[in-house]
Amino acid sequence: MLGFLWLCGMPMSYAQSSEPDIFQALPHEKQLSTFSGFPCASFVFNGRQAKVVKPLKTAQNAPWVWRARFWGHEPQADSTLLACGFHVVYCDVAELYGNAQAIEIWNQFYDFLHQAGLSPKVALEGFSRGGIYAYNWAIANPEKVSCVYADAPVLDLKSWPGGKGRSPGSPKDWELFKQDYNLKTEEEAMQFKGSPLDNVDKIVKGGYPMLHVCGDADDVVPIEENTTLFEQRVKALGGNITVIHKPGVNHHPHSLKDPSPIVAFILRAAWRD
Repeated sequence: MLGFLWLCGMPMSYAQSSEPDIFQALPHEKQLSTFSGFPCASFVFNGRQAKVVKPLKTAQNAPWVWRARFWGHEPQADSTLLACGFHVVYCDVAELYGNAQAIEIWNQFYDFLHQAGLSPKVALEGFSRGGIYAYNWAIANPEKVSCVYADAPVLDLKSWPGGKGRSPGSPKDWELFKQDYNLKTEEEAMQFKGSPLDNVDKIVKGGYPMLHVCGDADDVVPIEENTTLFEQRVKALGGNITVIHKPGVNHHPHSLKDPSPIVAFILRAAWRD
């Protein structure tokens, strides 16, 4: 990680914030541990498991990254951003697939952390099905998003978990999705228009940059059914999206061994704001 600290060499990155220690705003019933060597607090927020990791020194304006799903998986970008003065947070809304309940829980979590001192804008980080959570919240809250980093993201729930294209899908998760959105029949599910791929126009109106990292051989969340279609629609509407392709790579491993392009993207978005 230390080899990437040159990415933090901008004025905002080392200017310590005047905001108080965010841990002081967290519930007393929290468990303290470490995440990649940084202080981590785990607690329950409105009945949901939540985590906040704080940097050793908070960067100016207290920037933060919000991991949508799969906490701790491939943490190299998060670890580097912590070293750059970002907080990293998580609030578990599995498995609600970005429905109205998930959005409301996240709205409350955002309000809580912003009132505790974090920046008005957050970098959203969506791994796999986390892409649904991240983009659906961004659609509802475009003014609160600095950028979206999506990694092998699900962008059409009919692709996964539906398995209505090349993906084998997940029958169990498809049934959960239908319950979450109160879809009574398979026909209703096939007419569903609440995936990010169905709402690219609303996403582009948000004006935030997007970065996707995808394996070209992904047969779980096929790129051609998700990011490729999404990228085409975003660009047709004048949106700002970059896609990093990993030739021959399947759904795993996520992220990049060298997270520098991801970190630089999130830092640029924070500096822009």
